[in-house]
Amino acid sequence: MILFIVLAVVSIAAAVGVIAAQNPIRSAMALVLNFLVLAVIYFSLNLHLLGISQVLIYTGLIMMLFLFCILLLNLSAPQMLTEPSYLKRWAAVLVTGSLLVVLFSQIVGPWLVPVPPNNTFAGVISNAPDDFGTAKAVGNALFNHWVYGFEIASLLLLVGIVGSILVAKRRG
Repeated sequence: MILFIVLAVVSIAAAVGVIAAQNPIRSAMALVLNFLVLAVIYFSLNLHLLGISQVLIYTGLIMMLFLFCILLLNLSAPQMLTEPSYLKRWAAVLVTGSLLVVLFSQIVGPWLVPVPPNNTFAGVISNAPDDFGTAKAVGNALFNHWVYGFEIASLLLLVGIVGSILVAKRRG
C-alpha cells in the first residue's frame, strides 16, 4: 500500500508538471515520467503485458511522436505560446468544470448508492482466473474472440502510415 501511495503521489506530481510546465519539451518529459509510473503500477498489480505495453507503446512510440511534432512545428518558440485567445480560455474553464463535476460524482457517488445486501461486487477481483492479464490470455482473447477488431485497428494504422508518407512527400 505504501508503494502505491508513493507512486500515486509521483504520478499526480508528474501530471501537474505536464500542465504547469512552460516549455513543451519539459511538459512532454513530465508525461514520460507519468507513463513510466503507471507502468510500475501495472507491474505491481501483476499485469505484466499491460506494463510492457505501457513502456513500449506509450513511453516509447507515442512520446517520440509527440516530441517529433513539437520539434517539427517549432512549438518551443515563445511567440507560439503567448497568443491570447479568450474563447480558448472559456472553453478550458467549461471542460475543467465538467471534468471536476464528473470526478466529484465518482468520488461521492459510491457513498450515496446503498451496498447490495449480498455484496456481489466484493468478489469480482478475487474470482479472476489465474492467468488474468498474462500475455497468453490476452493473446488468446485478442486473436480468437476479437480478431476482427484487431484487423480493423491494423488497417487504420496502415492507412495512417501511408497518409503520413504522402503528406511528407508533398512537403519535400
